[in-house]
Amino acid sequence: MSGATEAITKIRQKMGDRLAILGHHYQSDAVMQHADISGDSLELARKIATLDAEHIVFCGVYFMAESAAILRRGNQKIHIPDTTASCPMADMALAGHVNRALTLLSEGGRSIVPLTYVNSSAAVKAVVGRWNGSVCTSANAQKMMRWALDKGDAVLFLPDRHLGWNTAEALDIPENERLVLGKKLIDGDPEQALDRDAAASARVLLWPGFCPIHEEFTMSAINEIRKNTPEAMVVVHPECPPAVTAAADANGSTSFIIKYVAEAPQGATIHIGTEANLVHRLRAQYRGKKDIVPLKTSYCEDMGKTTEENLATLLESIETVEPVDVPDAIRQPSRAALETMLTVCA
Repeated sequence: MSGATEAITKIRQKMGDRLAILGHHYQSDAVMQHADISGDSLELARKIATLDAEHIVFCGVYFMAESAAILRRGNQKIHIPDTTASCPMADMALAGHVNRALTLLSEGGRSIVPLTYVNSSAAVKAVVGRWNGSVCTSANAQKMMRWALDKGDAVLFLPDRHLGWNTAEALDIPENERLVLGKKLIDGDPEQALDRDAAASARVLLWPGFCPIHEEFTMSAINEIRKNTPEAMVVVHPECPPAVTAAADANGSTSFIIKYVAEAPQGATIHIGTEANLVHRLRAQYRGKKDIVPLKTSYCEDMGKTTEENLATLLESIETVEPVDVPDAIRQPSRAALETMLTVCA
């Protein structure tokens, strides 16, 4: 047992029910062994309201801790072992740019309902809440996009264009009713990025962001599998490019992927296109029963910033360290956006 493992174990025993450690599926095994609750973004968000713990430690990236801080009760404190663990995709959509884009897209009287992926900052979620929109995860994106389209003339889906496109595809929304907005939105120039004439005829407007990890999965890898091992199964995350998700046998959230592997027949070979920590964990779990192979080994550096060592360091000072929090001006509208999702998907 390492020194960090021993320190974490002792603190958990000492604090008992006052402490809850939540771990996202993309965390390393070394960290996940200490998690009281593991799951994807939706599963972990749902757990916040049910926890009695005074201190909740989120092993993931910063937007997840922010979401927990938005949903927490007054007596709860939210922590993250490394506050620099950001999300490159979330950083591709800034609150001021989103608000300006919504203003421009709404000119002429169209009702644009913003729907932000949970992989976004609290400030962006607040903008979405002020515009009467909501939040989604990869697990409930289809249900939430239907909700948004029923509510308004069009949905602005952000920040991940791939998840938005793949969700619209699953809902059979025609391609000529989808529009990926200009890349200059990421650089902060909505006026230059928006073709308002084209946007006026689209029902699904897609922010041009993407996940650098899932962008690495390509058609060449799938073509190689189909050529050499045609009996193998391929399942990918819907943050992958549309051509990749279309060529796979299935696509879905991390929880979907876990279930897909569990339900696959004994002896199956399954290639998985998502962050490598989850793939390696599944490979170990099913060793000798099913052959689990990464479509490509792709690690999220920001998820990797949480380690046993900095988790132990956090726990050793948890009574005095500054918790993650958001200002009330952001908390209220962002909480409304998150609670709409939890209500629609209850």
